[in-house]
Amino acid sequence: MTIAALCLAAALQAAGSPPAPPMRTIERGADSAVDSARQVIARTSEEWAELWHQHAWDRPMPAVDFAHEMVAGVFMGTRPTAGFSIEIVGTRQEQGTLVVEYRETRPGRDTITAQVITAPYHLVAIPQFAGAVAFRKVE
Repeated sequence: MTIAALCLAAALQAAGSPPAPPMRTIERGADSAVDSARQVIARTSEEWAELWHQHAWDRPMPAVDFAHEMVAGVFMGTRPTAGFSIEIVGTRQEQGTLVVEYRETRPGRDTITAQVITAPYHLVAIPQFAGAVAFRKVE
């Protein structure tokens, strides 16, 4: 294949890929009341209120414009020490499904960490998407 053909193929592939939807962090930290690992989507204010109550019942709920946004969240669950974290790193559409990609970080085997129970989480607002949503852990 010639260089021109390779360049044309790359341009056509890039043009066919929808751009990644923007996202904004609502909250990220290591102290959620959600004590089991899970991934969630809240498409309505009612779903968001229920999720927020499970996560941080004693704090005011951040505003989300559900006419245009929905909430994606990842919870790592309870961990025995500091040094754990979780982060939503991006979203993309794949064959009609919105894929939410996230990364987990764990302390190294020889790392000295605070002996405190943590529950890492990340909540983001992303554009409303009516189709299926899948979560994928990336390395």
